[in-house]
Amino acid sequence: MMIARKALTTILELAKGYPFIALTGPRQAGKTTLSRMAFPDKPYVSLEDPDTREFAASDPRRFLARYPDGAILDEAQRSPELFSYLQTRADIDGRMGLYILTGSQQFGLLSGITQSLSGRVGMVQLLPFSSGELQEAGKLPETLDAILYKGSYPPLYDRKLIPAQWYAGYVTTYLERDMRQLTNIRDLAVFQRFIRLCAGRTGQLLNLSSLANDCGITHNTARAWISILEASYILFLLPPHHRNFNKRLVKTPKLYFYDTGLAAWLLGVQSADQLAIHPQRGALFETWVMGELLKGRYNRSLPSNLFFWRDNTGNEVDIIVDQGLKLIPIEIKSGQTINADYFSGLRKWLSWAGDEAGNSYLIYGGEESQERRDGKVVPWRNVKGIAEVL
Repeated sequence: MMIARKALTTILELAKGYPFIALTGPRQAGKTTLSRMAFPDKPYVSLEDPDTREFAASDPRRFLARYPDGAILDEAQRSPELFSYLQTRADIDGRMGLYILTGSQQFGLLSGITQSLSGRVGMVQLLPFSSGELQEAGKLPETLDAILYKGSYPPLYDRKLIPAQWYAGYVTTYLERDMRQLTNIRDLAVFQRFIRLCAGRTGQLLNLSSLANDCGITHNTARAWISILEASYILFLLPPHHRNFNKRLVKTPKLYFYDTGLAAWLLGVQSADQLAIHPQRGALFETWVMGELLKGRYNRSLPSNLFFWRDNTGNEVDIIVDQGLKLIPIEIKSGQTINADYFSGLRKWLSWAGDEAGNSYLIYGGEESQERRDGKVVPWRNVKGIAEVL
């Protein structure tokens, strides 16, 4: 059974107003499947294929002439020489939704777009399945620990696969190969150690010096590897919100993985049962919620409006959703039982924010919705209700 993607409607709308649609996201997130579902009549061309790539590079005009009504060009960043020819062709043709470009590396695809196709491209970032998509297909895992352990990559829901085996293959087949394409990594064992150390820090402030020291690499190498992991949609950096309410704020971003299944595998978690007592369970739950909120934005072709807030004395709110006129604070707690202390950070922040604050939320690991004086209590299963509107 095909799981319906929320981004499908967005892509079809964008195709009415742009000659190009760019679909980016991590490998194995379903970009090819979605683009072929959205545009079943367009020929599909993979630029990962060496012969196809050589043809596109050596004779781009003849290559594109084979597709007079456009095409889906998969992993388009592999043939950067095509972009200027695509621009000319689309400008002469004038039709909308002509070419669909997919790519799993932000560096190549976005630089090609900004140089040659600026203003002509509708952009969608496709992440692995959201909990809403899995829920509507009847495939959402039964427990919170099960979804944190399994993650959300489509192959794990399309086929009967063991998560640990699949993630091991994913890291070897895609991640390490992509890293080699983007940078000169001499020692893969050191890189593997680095990414595992990053997984151990998901949900924490980024400390490049600590990462570099623990891994035995230079500060500059750590910075470069973080950038490449960002470009490959493995992790992202959440910026601090700038509104200070006369407090001195932390200015360092926080590091998060896009997918908890990959992070859990890198942490050596062997089963969902292990997560119940794992010291990183809270950080993985926070990572999962953050990913769900990002998916809600990206599926609508909207940029992230997510931040965190922390002052230098440790007062913190996990997420601030900046809606322009209002700031929406969200606290995340992995416990199944609501504790009065869960609201202390929200309560302080709301007292400082005053009229700038919108509705506040507490997302927790339990099953019951509640209305409290300090905010709405949202169980983990209902995160989609917030993610799809904020």
